[in-house]
Amino acid sequence: MTGDFESFAAARGEGARFTDWLRERCGDDWQAATEHRFTRELGAEDLDDAVFERYLVQDYAFLNTLVGTFGHAVGEAPTMAAKSRLVDFLGVLTADENDYFERSFAALGVPETEYADPALEPVTRAFEDLLRRAAHEGGYPETLAVLVPAEWVYLEWASAVADQEPSRFYLAEWIDLHTTAGFESFVGWLRSELDEAGAAAAPRRQTRLDRLFRRTVELEVAFFDMAYGETTALAGGWDRW
Repeated sequence: MTGDFESFAAARGEGARFTDWLRERCGDDWQAATEHRFTRELGAEDLDDAVFERYLVQDYAFLNTLVGTFGHAVGEAPTMAAKSRLVDFLGVLTADENDYFERSFAALGVPETEYADPALEPVTRAFEDLLRRAAHEGGYPETLAVLVPAEWVYLEWASAVADQEPSRFYLAEWIDLHTTAGFESFVGWLRSELDEAGAAAAPRRQTRLDRLFRRTVELEVAFFDMAYGETTALAGGWDRW
């Protein structure tokens, strides 16, 4: 694991990115999130419907908190251009993704009573707690520190399996939603926002951003584990960050 950002930037030279430092600080967790069994089986269409259904119900529950966090980021964003970019992505989450979920639940035979207000798994509660606290106890950089890995992980794993074409539409479209040119551009922009805010932050705040980023990646791994009924990655509880 790399040291502080100042040392990282000195070693990398001009153009060193704060988000690259954060990713390296994740160590093996980054690979565990982006090359997880769940994503590999999804791409190869080896994923059992029961596993995907469990994942999808919890992810839909989490979507409400994610939308709220992006909404909070709109208020915290320092420029109108940034606010506009975030609002545009909120439109994607509340329209395209919401439509995808509803069609997928119908195809999987999941009744609305099961996905509208499900019992939350520990990792889902942990994720919701992390996003809410980052947004409401921090500022724009802290909010970015959880949103960037949450979206970046999905861009990376989906890009790795983008050449595969599952026949089940809900698997294929889940890959497609996270490999569009628009999504790739948005993740790149999010990273650039955190690059700027993180590099300008004081060392103590950089440490806080690092903890938030790494905890998000840990929870991404745990979320995929949850789809198989595993919860071991949550040692330490959902309040630790």
